[in-house]
Amino acid sequence: MQFFCMVMRINIDCNGCFRKVRRALLEMQELESHFIDKKQGRVSVCGEFIPQEAAIKIRKKTNRRVEILEIQGFGTNNVENNDQTPLIGSFSQVVSNPNKLVKFV
Repeated sequence: MQFFCMVMRINIDCNGCFRKVRRALLEMQELESHFIDKKQGRVSVCGEFIPQEAAIKIRKKTNRRVEILEIQGFGTNNVENNDQTPLIGSFSQVVSNPNKLVKFV
C-alpha cells in the first residue's frame, strides 16, 4: 500500500461537528496522523490508505460532505526506496501556521 497525504474540505460548523470528524479519524487504523483546521474547514490526513476509500469512510461515519482538495503520494514503504522526502518538516509547517495551506512535498 502506498503512503498518501490528503487535504479535504469538510464543513465543520460547531464543536459537535468537530468531535464527530475527530472521532471518525481516530477510529481509522490506516491513518498515521491528522490535522483539523476548524476555522477553514480543512482536514489533512497522512498514512497508508486509498484516498477515495478514506474519503468515503469519513463521509459515511460523519454524515458530512467531503471534498478532496489535494492528494500527495509518496511511493511504497520498502527499505530499498530511500528517495522519499520526510514528512515531519512539511506537516509541522501546517501545524505551526494553520491559516496557510501548505503543499506536502
